[in-house]
Amino acid sequence: MQVSLTLTQEQLETLSDSLLLGDGLEAAAIVICGRCNYGDRHRLLAHRVVPVPLEAYTRRERNILSWQTSFLEPLLVEACKKGMGILKVHSHPGGYAAFSATDDHADATLFPSIFGWLDDGLPHASAILLPNYQLLGRAQLEDGSQAPLSSITVISDDIHITYPDGNQVEVSDAGERNAQVFGERTYSALRRLRAAVVGCSGTGGWVIELLAKLEIGDLVLVDDDRVEKKNLNRISGARAIDIGRFKVDVLRDHVTELGFGSRVEAIPHDLSHSQAWTAVAGADVVFGCVDSIDGRHLLNRLAAYYSLPYFDVGVRLIADGDGGIEQVCGTTHYVQPGRSSLLTRGLYTLEQVRAANLKRADPAAFEAERNEGYITGVAVGRPAVAPVNMFYAAALVLDFLARLHPFRLEPNSELASQMWSLSGLFDIRKTEGDYEPDIRLAQHVGRGDAKPPLDLPLLKAPSS
Repeated sequence: MQVSLTLTQEQLETLSDSLLLGDGLEAAAIVICGRCNYGDRHRLLAHRVVPVPLEAYTRRERNILSWQTSFLEPLLVEACKKGMGILKVHSHPGGYAAFSATDDHADATLFPSIFGWLDDGLPHASAILLPNYQLLGRAQLEDGSQAPLSSITVISDDIHITYPDGNQVEVSDAGERNAQVFGERTYSALRRLRAAVVGCSGTGGWVIELLAKLEIGDLVLVDDDRVEKKNLNRISGARAIDIGRFKVDVLRDHVTELGFGSRVEAIPHDLSHSQAWTAVAGADVVFGCVDSIDGRHLLNRLAAYYSLPYFDVGVRLIADGDGGIEQVCGTTHYVQPGRSSLLTRGLYTLEQVRAANLKRADPAAFEAERNEGYITGVAVGRPAVAPVNMFYAAALVLDFLARLHPFRLEPNSELASQMWSLSGLFDIRKTEGDYEPDIRLAQHVGRGDAKPPLDLPLLKAPSS
């Protein structure tokens, strides 16, 4: 089992403020972590940071630390009740970048009690925080063994991913140019990443094509639609003989035939299906290429609960009905867990979410409300053209690459969204500060697996 850790920049800063106190002495904190258990991957997701109170320490020196374990009891009660994990973090203010013999003894003393209390057999973790914000971590397993965390991800304006072996993967012949442009470190990260793409038609198909040609390690494809004759000319890799097949199956076969080594999991279901949302939750990054309001709203929630960096693209092409074009525009968004969401960025309203859910659950009631004027602003089918979709899909993937390997002249903090009008020849850029944080979602960051899933009673768990 691969055990990884994900946290946000704000959570890392809280740890730094709590553990690096400027006096040169070690300090500790407990992080209650959500869980995502998918296949052979177990993601620990930082949810709540709780520093050890100064009065709880029985010994606090430059290289030695001990504290009263009674401080931990209410946190274990909370973790047990919610099915969450425990991450113990302590500082090495002197910069020693390894677990010491003292650390080994402390973990060997503490974690058997944690496993005995929670009794779920799932892994926990311990980590060291260094003065340069670097985290070193290892998984704690029920049998008393330990293993390096497979990766540690910090989500901020940039996406920082560290691996225990220094991030090195052999560069393939096909990937040599990618490594030359973006660096071997970024290439290696891409080869290990698991990316989910939700929506595999207009923009989604081209996003998948580009990720495959960047040699992304794993792709999760989610879409319940089948290929039709009318959309054959805008789905990457689709042929006439594919009409009637699921889009995800067509794209899986196409990516496999490209031969760059990406492993593909094709899920021919809507995102609300348990097989779909659990696979997305088990990814490292998610690309939203859907135009439905309820789909985007669910992706927002999923990205917050499972601490996923979320890249969203939307295209609007309006024909004038006389063979001309009135408007061609599109927008890319980078959404970080705990900050603004597509809701607070104004892409839709909660009333539109309600209407979209009603349309899905009870089409007759939806039509009745719309005819009576209670529902407005629900999207209908719009024209789409392959070159336009390709442009905005490429912009989305380039934004993702810029977060892994900052190559723009301005810092990534200067860009949270970007709208281009290809017809008007202008673009509008906005920063995170231009949007309001989504306070309701922020409290759920890193919550992970919950009952009911995402705290939505209508969403089914995998075993249901």
